[in-house]
Amino acid sequence: MKKALLAGVALNFAFAGMAFADITIGVAGPMTGQYATFGQQLKIGAEQAVEDINAKGGVNGEMLKLSVGDDACDPKQAVAVANQFAGEGVPFVAGHFCSGSSIPASQVYAEEGIVEISPASTNPKFTDERPGDGIYRVCGRDDQQGQVAGKYIFDNFKDAKVAILNDKSAYGKGLADETQKALEAAGKKADVVESYTAGEKDYTALVTKLKQAGISLVYIGGYHTEAGLIARQMKEQGMTATLMSGDALVTDEYWSITGDAGQGTLMTFSPDPRKNPAAKPVVDELDKKGETAEGYVLYTYAAIQAWADAVKTAGSTEPDAVTKALNDGTFSTVIGDLSFDDKGDVTLPGYVMYEWKDGKYAEKE
Repeated sequence: MKKALLAGVALNFAFAGMAFADITIGVAGPMTGQYATFGQQLKIGAEQAVEDINAKGGVNGEMLKLSVGDDACDPKQAVAVANQFAGEGVPFVAGHFCSGSSIPASQVYAEEGIVEISPASTNPKFTDERPGDGIYRVCGRDDQQGQVAGKYIFDNFKDAKVAILNDKSAYGKGLADETQKALEAAGKKADVVESYTAGEKDYTALVTKLKQAGISLVYIGGYHTEAGLIARQMKEQGMTATLMSGDALVTDEYWSITGDAGQGTLMTFSPDPRKNPAAKPVVDELDKKGETAEGYVLYTYAAIQAWADAVKTAGSTEPDAVTKALNDGTFSTVIGDLSFDDKGDVTLPGYVMYEWKDGKYAEKE
């Protein structure tokens, strides 16, 4: 496939004459299914980035076009999306969202010479075991997130009974395991450690177990859909325990599920990119369109910015040249000035604690 892709590029140059062709790039995530709110975040960020880059003349004189891939956070579907992009001759993909999708899809991208920058996949394996040099992320890692969460629990809930739950996914279990590891390293053990099945509607048996154990802090490694239901069912059973989770709760949909039961929920996320002065024009433009820059919208925008600047430096979309530019460069983006380390991880500030109050999330003071 890679040979076919390169041959296609050569033919394009041969027949284009003085004309420039469009460059089709991909964005991939759960556009449908229970995590579709995050796929929409990636899509909104990608669409705005493409629009803004094209308004400034495109990349090396060529306009960008966007191809959207729906992986539904399913590993097999993610591989199918990656192969679809390869067939389209896509040189770059902003995605995927779920680590369980990004990890298998990255195998395809590495084989096909496609650069991948994930805005949101936080499992350490994504970069620790990356199959090629063109695999990056502009978000943090679960081990960084878990260190912040574990320390916060130890410092603020030292004498409380703690439960650590996970949804068995690459993201959720990885996040819960790293939080548990950090908590134990600080000198405290969790009183309850349990897995639950994502996609269910009734977690009352689990909540009853937590209530009987006298749990005061429930840490959830998983997504907003199940975390929201657990929060609501905790309140229904009269539990006053604090719920804490990770970056998968950075969506207004979480509050739509919980209502007042979400009050006081804690979560780790990177410093709010919406407060970055460089992001203001983008945030304002999205507001005009009736869209928000919540969650991973700006991270997706930044991934495309970094790739586009690397292509300008490289003078082409050729993967080795773009990868070298990404490795060597520092890029001014809506989430700050960023660069990548030798694993493909971003060198941005780490995670901070947020709190949900009255339907909004903000950094905890």
